[in-house]
Amino acid sequence: METNWKAVVIGFAVVIVVGTLGGIAIPVVGTIGGGVVGGLVAGYLAGGGVGNGAWNGLIAGALGGIVGAVVLALFGALAGAAAGPLGSLVAGMSVLVLGVLVALLYAIPSAVAGGLGGLLKGSARRRSVEPSEPAAR
Repeated sequence: METNWKAVVIGFAVVIVVGTLGGIAIPVVGTIGGGVVGGLVAGYLAGGGVGNGAWNGLIAGALGGIVGAVVLALFGALAGAAAGPLGSLVAGMSVLVLGVLVALLYAIPSAVAGGLGGLLKGSARRRSVEPSEPAAR
């Protein structure tokens, strides 16, 4: 498995854009859909079969999950500051648990979709038809 960083960065950008817009439209499904679409894009761009596509999709999804966890941490810090000392403890633990959950929600479906993207790119190569020779006059 080889990491194609261009594919990972493009997939990560797709995760962020689709996850944000989808999360606004359909809160949970849209966010997970962002991970799936981003993983599919990363896997397809990376190519190299199911394993390589899954690896690149996993990395793109995990990076998206980390960004999602950081955003949750910022909201948790704001909520904790407003709720006092006990609120800070509860908010900190919540951010830890939700951060791991968000990273998994992005990474696992992204890996599966990345494998599908790698498979699609590989199968498109196998199905390609060689151009025929021009007819002699």
